Amino acid sequence: MIDRIMTQTRITEIDTVTSQILAAYQSSSLNGDSNLSGIITSIQPLSANLNQAINRIKSESELEEKDEDRDNSVRSFYYLILGFTHHPDENITNAAQKIMSVIDNYGLQIVNESYATESSLVNSLLTELAKPELQEPIALVSGAAESIAALRNAQNDFETSHLAFEQKKAQEGTYANATSIKNKILKLINGKLVIYLKAMAIVNEDTYGSFTRTVAQLIAANNENVRRRTKKTTQEIE
Repeated sequence: MIDRIMTQTRITEIDTVTSQILAAYQSSSLNGDSNLSGIITSIQPLSANLNQAINRIKSESELEEKDEDRDNSVRSFYYLILGFTHHPDENITNAAQKIMSVIDNYGLQIVNESYATESSLVNSLLTELAKPELQEPIALVSGAAESIAALRNAQNDFETSHLAFEQKKAQEGTYANATSIKNKILKLINGKLVIYLKAMAIVNEDTYGSFTRTVAQLIAANNENVRRRTKKTTQEIE
Protein backbone atom coordinates (compact mmCIF):
# COMPACT_ATOMS: atom_id res chain seq x y z
CA MET A 1 0.00 0.00 0.00
CA ILE A 2 1.29 3.45 -0.90
CA ASP A 3 0.10 6.37 1.23
CA ARG A 4 -0.12 10.05 0.46
CA ILE A 5 2.39 12.52 1.85
CA MET A 6 0.97 14.09 4.99
CA THR A 7 0.03 17.75 4.53
CA GLN A 8 1.77 18.61 7.81
CA THR A 9 5.08 17.83 6.15
CA ARG A 10 7.47 20.77 6.34
CA ILE A 11 8.82 22.57 3.30
CA THR A 12 12.33 21.17 3.80
CA GLU A 13 10.90 17.66 4.24
CA ILE A 14 8.92 18.00 1.01
CA ASP A 15 12.12 19.08 -0.69
CA THR A 16 13.89 15.96 0.58
CA VAL A 17 11.23 13.37 -0.19
CA THR A 18 10.54 14.87 -3.64
CA SER A 19 14.23 14.77 -4.54
CA GLN A 20 14.37 11.13 -3.39
CA ILE A 21 11.34 10.18 -5.49
CA LEU A 22 12.80 11.87 -8.56
CA ALA A 23 16.14 10.12 -8.03
CA ALA A 24 14.36 6.77 -7.69
CA TYR A 25 12.53 7.42 -10.95
CA GLN A 26 15.76 8.27 -12.76
CA SER A 27 17.27 4.95 -11.67
CA SER A 28 14.18 2.99 -12.72
CA SER A 29 13.37 1.61 -16.17
CA LEU A 30 10.02 3.37 -16.45
CA ASN A 31 10.93 6.26 -18.71
CA GLY A 32 9.02 4.58 -21.53
CA ASP A 33 5.73 5.24 -19.74
CA SER A 34 4.58 8.57 -21.17
CA ASN A 35 1.89 9.05 -18.52
CA LEU A 36 4.33 8.55 -15.64
CA SER A 37 6.93 10.61 -17.46
CA GLY A 38 4.44 13.46 -17.76
CA ILE A 39 3.78 13.45 -14.03
CA ILE A 40 7.50 13.39 -13.22
CA THR A 41 8.16 16.16 -15.73
CA SER A 42 5.57 18.30 -13.96
CA ILE A 43 7.21 17.70 -10.57
CA GLN A 44 10.83 18.30 -11.60
CA PRO A 45 10.77 22.09 -12.15
CA LEU A 46 8.74 22.58 -8.98
CA SER A 47 11.32 20.58 -7.05
CA ALA A 48 14.10 22.76 -8.46
CA ASN A 49 12.16 25.94 -7.62
CA LEU A 50 11.48 24.73 -4.08
CA ASN A 51 15.16 24.00 -3.55
CA GLN A 52 16.02 27.52 -4.76
CA ALA A 53 13.42 29.04 -2.47
CA ILE A 54 14.82 27.11 0.50
CA ASN A 55 18.35 28.27 -0.32
CA ARG A 56 17.02 31.82 -0.56
CA ILE A 57 15.43 31.46 2.88
CA LYS A 58 18.71 30.11 4.26
CA SER A 59 20.63 33.02 2.73
CA GLU A 60 18.21 35.49 4.24
CA SER A 61 18.52 33.80 7.63
CA GLU A 62 22.31 34.02 7.41
CA LEU A 63 22.04 37.68 6.48
CA GLU A 64 19.91 38.35 9.56
CA GLU A 65 22.54 36.63 11.72
CA LYS A 66 25.30 38.76 10.21
CA ASP A 67 23.22 41.88 10.84
CA GLU A 68 22.73 40.85 14.47
CA ASP A 69 26.50 40.31 14.82
CA ARG A 70 27.06 43.79 13.44
CA ASP A 71 24.45 45.30 15.78
CA ASN A 72 26.14 43.64 18.75
CA SER A 73 29.50 45.06 17.66
CA VAL A 74 28.00 48.55 17.46
CA ARG A 75 26.50 48.19 20.94
CA SER A 76 29.72 46.78 22.43
CA PHE A 77 31.79 49.63 21.06
CA TYR A 78 29.27 52.24 22.20
CA TYR A 79 29.10 51.00 25.78
CA LEU A 80 32.84 50.43 26.00
CA ILE A 81 33.57 54.06 25.16
CA LEU A 82 30.68 55.32 27.26
CA GLY A 83 32.11 53.51 30.26
CA PHE A 84 35.54 55.04 29.79
CA THR A 85 34.07 58.54 29.76
CA HIS A 86 33.69 58.00 33.54
CA HIS A 87 37.22 56.70 34.07
CA PRO A 88 39.07 58.16 37.09
CA ASP A 89 42.12 58.98 34.94
CA GLU A 90 41.44 62.39 33.37
CA ASN A 91 43.54 61.65 30.28
CA ILE A 92 41.58 58.50 29.56
CA THR A 93 38.28 60.26 30.24
CA ASN A 94 39.17 63.05 27.80
CA ALA A 95 40.24 60.52 25.17
CA ALA A 96 36.99 58.58 25.57
CA GLN A 97 34.97 61.78 25.33
CA LYS A 98 36.64 62.66 22.02
CA ILE A 99 35.70 59.27 20.63
CA MET A 100 32.23 59.52 22.11
CA SER A 101 31.64 62.85 20.41
CA VAL A 102 32.04 61.03 17.08
CA ILE A 103 29.84 58.10 18.10
CA ASP A 104 27.11 60.47 19.29
CA ASN A 105 26.72 61.72 15.71
CA TYR A 106 25.28 58.28 14.92
CA GLY A 107 23.91 56.92 18.18
CA LEU A 108 22.72 53.43 18.96
CA GLN A 109 19.60 53.95 16.84
CA ILE A 110 21.57 53.01 13.72
CA VAL A 111 21.04 49.35 14.61
CA ASN A 112 17.32 49.86 13.91
CA GLU A 113 17.88 51.19 10.42
CA SER A 114 17.42 49.24 7.19
CA TYR A 115 20.29 47.06 6.01
CA ALA A 116 21.43 49.62 3.43
CA THR A 117 21.12 52.64 5.72
CA GLU A 118 22.92 50.94 8.59
CA SER A 119 25.73 49.88 6.26
CA SER A 120 26.14 53.46 5.07
CA LEU A 121 26.19 54.82 8.62
CA VAL A 122 28.58 52.18 9.97
CA ASN A 123 30.98 52.75 7.08
CA SER A 124 30.81 56.50 7.73
CA LEU A 125 31.51 55.94 11.44
CA LEU A 126 34.48 53.71 10.66
CA THR A 127 35.84 56.36 8.26
CA GLU A 128 35.65 59.02 10.96
CA LEU A 129 37.28 56.75 13.51
CA ALA A 130 40.19 56.22 11.12
CA LYS A 131 41.05 59.94 11.04
CA PRO A 132 44.57 60.83 12.31
CA GLU A 133 43.36 63.07 15.14
CA LEU A 134 41.50 60.17 16.75
CA GLN A 135 44.33 57.66 16.74
CA GLU A 136 45.92 58.90 19.97
CA PRO A 137 42.61 58.92 21.91
CA ILE A 138 41.84 55.44 20.58
CA ALA A 139 45.24 54.19 21.71
CA LEU A 140 44.67 55.59 25.22
CA VAL A 141 41.34 53.80 25.71
CA SER A 142 41.95 50.14 26.47
CA GLY A 143 40.09 47.86 24.08
CA ALA A 144 38.95 50.65 21.76
CA ALA A 145 41.15 49.63 18.83
CA GLU A 146 40.11 46.00 19.19
CA SER A 147 36.44 46.95 19.39
CA ILE A 148 36.74 49.06 16.24
CA ALA A 149 38.46 46.16 14.47
CA ALA A 150 35.64 43.83 15.55
CA LEU A 151 33.06 46.28 14.21
CA ARG A 152 34.93 46.58 10.92
CA ASN A 153 35.07 42.78 10.59
CA ALA A 154 31.37 42.46 11.40
CA GLN A 155 30.56 45.09 8.79
CA ASN A 156 32.71 43.35 6.17
CA ASP A 157 31.05 40.00 6.94
CA PHE A 158 27.61 41.54 6.63
CA GLU A 159 28.40 43.24 3.31
CA THR A 160 29.81 40.00 1.90
CA SER A 161 26.63 38.12 2.88
CA HIS A 162 24.42 40.95 1.62
CA LEU A 163 26.14 40.94 -1.77
CA ALA A 164 25.80 37.16 -2.05
CA PHE A 165 22.12 37.41 -1.12
CA GLU A 166 21.40 40.10 -3.71
CA GLN A 167 23.29 38.17 -6.38
CA LYS A 168 21.22 35.08 -5.61
CA LYS A 169 18.03 37.13 -5.92
CA ALA A 170 19.18 38.52 -9.26
CA GLN A 171 20.03 35.06 -10.59
CA GLU A 172 16.72 33.58 -9.49
CA GLY A 173 14.61 36.46 -10.74
CA THR A 174 11.01 36.25 -9.62
CA TYR A 175 10.51 33.22 -7.42
CA ALA A 176 7.32 31.68 -6.10
CA ASN A 177 6.51 31.43 -2.43
CA ALA A 178 7.98 28.24 -0.94
CA THR A 179 4.68 27.26 0.67
CA SER A 180 2.86 27.66 -2.64
CA ILE A 181 5.41 25.42 -4.38
CA LYS A 182 5.13 22.85 -1.59
CA ASN A 183 1.35 22.70 -2.05
CA LYS A 184 1.68 22.27 -5.82
CA ILE A 185 4.12 19.39 -5.32
CA LEU A 186 1.81 17.76 -2.77
CA LYS A 187 -1.07 18.03 -5.24
CA LEU A 188 0.95 16.34 -7.98
CA ILE A 189 2.40 13.56 -5.83
CA ASN A 190 -0.73 12.81 -3.81
CA GLY A 191 -3.29 13.54 -6.51
CA LYS A 192 -1.52 12.04 -9.52
CA LEU A 193 1.65 10.04 -8.83
CA VAL A 194 0.37 8.02 -5.87
CA ILE A 195 -2.96 7.27 -7.55
CA TYR A 196 -1.26 6.29 -10.82
CA LEU A 197 1.25 3.99 -9.13
CA LYS A 198 -1.47 2.29 -7.07
CA ALA A 199 -3.35 1.43 -10.23
CA MET A 200 -0.35 0.39 -12.31
CA ALA A 201 1.14 -1.78 -9.55
CA ILE A 202 -2.10 -3.76 -9.57
CA VAL A 203 -2.25 -3.99 -13.37
CA ASN A 204 1.45 -4.78 -13.88
CA GLU A 205 3.29 -5.70 -10.68
CA ASP A 206 6.40 -6.91 -12.50
CA THR A 207 6.97 -3.56 -14.20
CA TYR A 208 5.75 -1.09 -11.58
CA GLY A 209 6.07 -2.98 -8.32
CA SER A 210 9.67 -2.10 -7.47
CA PHE A 211 9.33 1.64 -8.09
CA THR A 212 5.96 1.76 -6.34
CA ARG A 213 7.40 0.06 -3.24
CA THR A 214 10.33 2.48 -3.23
CA VAL A 215 8.05 5.52 -3.41
CA ALA A 216 5.81 3.99 -0.74
CA GLN A 217 8.81 3.51 1.55
CA LEU A 218 10.06 7.07 1.02
CA ILE A 219 6.63 8.52 1.77
CA ALA A 220 6.15 6.23 4.77
CA ALA A 221 9.51 7.30 6.25
CA ASN A 222 8.60 10.95 5.77
CA ASN A 223 5.16 10.51 7.32
CA GLU A 224 6.61 8.69 10.33
CA ASN A 225 8.96 11.61 10.96
CA VAL A 226 6.00 13.99 10.77
CA ARG A 227 3.99 11.86 13.22
CA ARG A 228 6.86 11.72 15.71
CA ARG A 229 7.36 15.48 15.52
CA THR A 230 3.64 16.15 15.87
CA LYS A 231 3.36 13.79 18.85
CA LYS A 232 6.35 15.43 20.55
CA THR A 233 4.89 18.91 20.02
CA THR A 234 1.55 17.79 21.46
CA GLN A 235 3.25 16.31 24.52
CA GLU A 236 5.22 19.51 25.10
CA ILE A 237 2.01 21.56 24.96
CA GLU A 238 0.30 19.22 27.42
